[in-house]
Order: sequence, then C-alpha cells, then structure tokens
Amino acid sequence: MPTYEYECDRCGHRFERFQKISDTPLQRCPVCRGKIRRMFGPGAGILFKGSGFYATDYRSGSYKEAQKKEKGESVSAGKSAAPADSKKPAKAGGNPGRTE
Repeated sequence: MPTYEYECDRCGHRFERFQKISDTPLQRCPVCRGKIRRMFGPGAGILFKGSGFYATDYRSGSYKEAQKKEKGESVSAGKSAAPADSKKPAKAGGNPGRTE
C-alpha cells in the first residue's frame, strides 16, 4: 500500500497515512478537524545494496572458472595464430574453374 502525505490548511499539521490506491483521500485534519490536502511526494526510493543485481552475480563458481579458462585459451589462440594467406577468396557461387 502506498503512503500518502497530507497537510492541514488551517493548522499546518503534516502527517502520513497508509492507504489503498482505491481509498478516497482523507478530508479532515486529525488535530483541528480543518480541511486537508494530499501532498505530492517523491515516492519510494529504491536502494540496491550488495551484489546480486546482475545476471553474472548469480553464476556458480565452476561456471566463472570455466569462463576464465575459456577466455584465456581464446586470447592465447588468437596470438599464436599464423598470419592470414595473401590469396584472395574465391567469388561466392559459380564454378571457380570456369572462365567467361
């Protein structure tokens, strides 16, 4: 249930009430019975504390180790790869032996 903040027009008393969204707003101040109005508040703040807010935070230790190992192999494989051939690739489609 949301918290609504009210302020009295007569005495200035400010207070909060937990109410359903479907409830009608309060009309009278609990202190002086004067007319009150509902205030616009900043709403509820969301606080993210600690780990666990990313998909990778929930991974198991064995999964993380396998990913580290895989990344290490791909980096070392990329460095030791032979230089690319200087030949041009064949055209896609068609017969490579056929001349026009």
